[in-house]
Parts: sequence; C-alpha cells; structure tokens
Amino acid sequence: MSKNIVGIDLGTTFSALAVLNSIGKPEVVPNKDGYRLTPSAVYFPEEDPDKTLVGLEALNARRGSPKRVARWIKRCMGESEYPEDVAGRKWSPAELSSFILTKLKNDCFQQVGEIEDVVITVPAHFDEVRRKATMDAGKMAGLNVVGIVNEPTAAALFYAATKNVSGRILVFDLGGGTFDVTVMDVIGQKVNIICSQGDHKLGGCDFDRKVLEMFERAYKDKFGRSLIVLDTDKADYEDKAEDAKKILSKAPTVQQMLAGEEGRTPCKITREAFEEAMSPYMARIDMLVETALDEAKMKASDANQVLFVGGSTRIPLVRQRVEKMFGFAPTTTVNVDEAVALGAALHAGLILMETEPSRVPKGIVAGLRDIENNDVANGSYGTICLSVDEETGDSVLINDPLIQKNSSLPCEVTKTYYTAVDGQETIEANVTEGEEDDPENAKRIATGEMSLPPGRPAGRPVRVTYSYDRNQRMHCVFEDVESGEILTMDIDTQSGGVSQEDVSRSRSVLEQFQVE
Repeated sequence: MSKNIVGIDLGTTFSALAVLNSIGKPEVVPNKDGYRLTPSAVYFPEEDPDKTLVGLEALNARRGSPKRVARWIKRCMGESEYPEDVAGRKWSPAELSSFILTKLKNDCFQQVGEIEDVVITVPAHFDEVRRKATMDAGKMAGLNVVGIVNEPTAAALFYAATKNVSGRILVFDLGGGTFDVTVMDVIGQKVNIICSQGDHKLGGCDFDRKVLEMFERAYKDKFGRSLIVLDTDKADYEDKAEDAKKILSKAPTVQQMLAGEEGRTPCKITREAFEEAMSPYMARIDMLVETALDEAKMKASDANQVLFVGGSTRIPLVRQRVEKMFGFAPTTTVNVDEAVALGAALHAGLILMETEPSRVPKGIVAGLRDIENNDVANGSYGTICLSVDEETGDSVLINDPLIQKNSSLPCEVTKTYYTAVDGQETIEANVTEGEEDDPENAKRIATGEMSLPPGRPAGRPVRVTYSYDRNQRMHCVFEDVESGEILTMDIDTQSGGVSQEDVSRSRSVLEQFQVE
C-alpha cells in the first residue's frame, strides 16, 4: 500500500505540511487543533519531562517559562548547538527541528494516514551544512527525506501548476525569518531556475524587533528606565510587537499601552515611523534583488512577473518597493503562507516518479505528468590546489572551483591535478564552498587524506570528480590515476561534523519524548 506523498515547509516562525491527493493536487493538512500553520516553537514542560509540546501551546508558554521554549530555530540550523540552553539542556538546532517535524508527522497521521517519504524545504541560499542539518532533522523525526527543495523553487512549482504564470519570473520570498529572491524561466508547467540570492537572518521577526525597540525607547523617554526587565516581560512584548506590525499593514497607526516597573504609558507608532525603522532591512533586500538580476544578466524591466511568497510580503512598504523597482504590481494569487509547502508536495511527487515510479499511484502520475523542475547549484564548489602565479612564476595555493554557482542540476565535473613534490605520499583533499580565491578564507566543508605510493616523482595525475544531484547534495571522488587509490567524500556524511551514527543516536534519545 502506498504511503502519502508529503512536502514540509520547515519555517522560522511557522511550519506547514501538504500531501498530494489522489489526482496529484497538493493540499495542506491542518494540525490536530485545526490550524493550517503550526508555530515553529518547542516547549519542554517542567511538570512532565518526558513530554514536548510544539506549536501554539509552546509559543504561549514563553510568557510563563521562557527558558523552557525554543523558537526561531531555523536561523541556527547547521550550528552545533542552539545558542541557549532550553529546559536546562543543550540541543542542536536539528534536534529541536525534529520535534517540529514529528508534530507535523503525528498530526498528519491522525487525519490522512501514514507518512514516511517527504521533501523538506530550505532557503535557496542555505549552504551544505545547513542543508544536511535539515535532512538530519527529518531523519531524527523518523522520516525518509527523499529530497530537499529550495523554497522559492517550491513556490514557483505551485504557481506554475495552478496559475497562469509564464516567462521570466522573479520569486520574492520574504518570510518570518529568511529572505530569498530567485530568477527563473517558466514555460507552461516547466520551471527552469536561473539564479538565487538571499539572507537567512532577514525576515518578519527582525521587523518585530524594530517595533519592540520603539516600545522600549518610548518607555525610557517617559520614565528613564527600561520597559523590559524579566524574560517573561520580553516574551509578552514580543507578541505585542508582532501584533502591532500586523495592524500597521492595515492601518496608518497603532497604539499600545506599555506597563513597566515605573508605571504605564501609551505608545503610538505610525506606519511612517515603522517604515523608517525597517529601512536598513529594505536596503539589504533591494541589494539582494539587484544582485540576482545582475547574475541573471537582466534588468528589472525584463521580468514578466514577480511572485510574492511569505507572510512578510503583506507589509505595504514591501509591495511598494517591489512595484517601484519593477514597474508593475507583484502577483499574490495564492496563499503566500502555504505556497512553499504545497510546492514541496509537488516536488516530492516528481522525485518519487523519477526514482521509484512503481510506488506512485496512477492518478498522481497523471496529475504531475506535465510538471518539470530544473534547479541550479546554490554555490560554487572547489578544492585547494597549487597553481602558478602568472606575474611572479611562483607556486601558490589557491581555491579552485570545479562546480560553478548556478550550474544546472544534476551536474558532474572532472578535473585532473598533479602531485607537487617528489616522493609525495599523501594528499590532503579539501572540498570548499564559495567563490573565495584565497585558501585561507575559503570555507572548507569536508576534508580527507589519501595515501599515495612511495618513491614516485612529482607530477603524478590525481583525478577529482564532483557530482551534484538535484537535491543539491555533493559527492566527491579523489583518484590517484596510476595506483587506482580512491578517496570518496559524501558531503552528506561530513558537513557540520554530524555523522549518521550521531543522527541515529539523537533519534534514539528523541524517541523517548512524547511530542504533542
């Protein structure tokens, strides 16, 4: 019996799950409380240490037990530890994210049945470490992560499959914690990605923080003392700041009563003042959009449509800036909060049709037959090697890219290097990410050492092959041509320093918690 085909939008502030119905149409599955979006918050109740609460109840618990709640976890994805102890314990962001995924999985099971194979979304600009950590979170939750997909790509798939979208398209994805801008060509239901830019720490929660700063400044101007003294106060005013931001998307002013240790005072915020506070973030967004247009070798006027995705696109200033830049209004013909999850479900179906077609019901095959998605590499990937300086003739170390950013996926590149000295018995193999030429500043995402036969002269060939699959996962092979010695590095097992044994160990620990 086939299981449900699922896409999950693992968001900074909210997460959502969608399944493909019997004719290949994606549908959001509400959580057990009936909400289509689940807050990405995790709470460990003091009175029940074997239980974990995820969602609205966890978010509300911040007001009474802020040290027992984790949120905005996605911003830390790929780091070894969440920056704060939660319930007196250190957690990795992948572990905390696995509780969110488990909640979505359990709630889905109660309504539509068993799920196992999923696609999880990531920001387009996520590096290898963050991508792997996202996949690890899925495995810890007992899910078979058949793929990951860039969030703008997922949204574009849903737009292309359900709406009249065609030509050179720009997806503008501004969510609760991250921003992505992706340029693509859409022909019918075929999506060809050109390039992406983004920032994993730019989104609605940053705008909330600006409102919170306005609250604090107004109180200090009145009483000369801080408004927020306790963590419980901060949680309360974070919620009030978010509410004020939402009101300012509909009204020109908002008023909030501030109550601190020195007394109470009203605080009035105008939309104009809020937009001024947002200006540094909007400047950053403008720069990223311009960089994406430059990479795509196009002007704003070349775009046929701008597709809005993410809840923060509801802010009037965002729409105004985009309309001014492109000369036309952006498109919002879908639910901007759900488009990513819905597109991820479509992507999951496409992956399974390609890899395990016998498991995909005929109705879904028929529904997805005309949909096609072609993505690109989110970054450049290379290795450290010796090169000759053209000006001095000296040998110097450089970071040499093999796979260039925005290469069509899947792709494979082979390049031959040569041993540097007589009698060289080892090679230090480095896999790097990014365009940095200087090896001192290059980001190494995997390292290894390969033994060579002794007693050979310099200049022996070493063949290096990088293959990059549709899920933007790397497979690297370093081969000593004469001896046949091979060193293989799957970035999926090395990035972020977390082995598959670590993932299995974490899953065993996390399974002891009852997730609700």
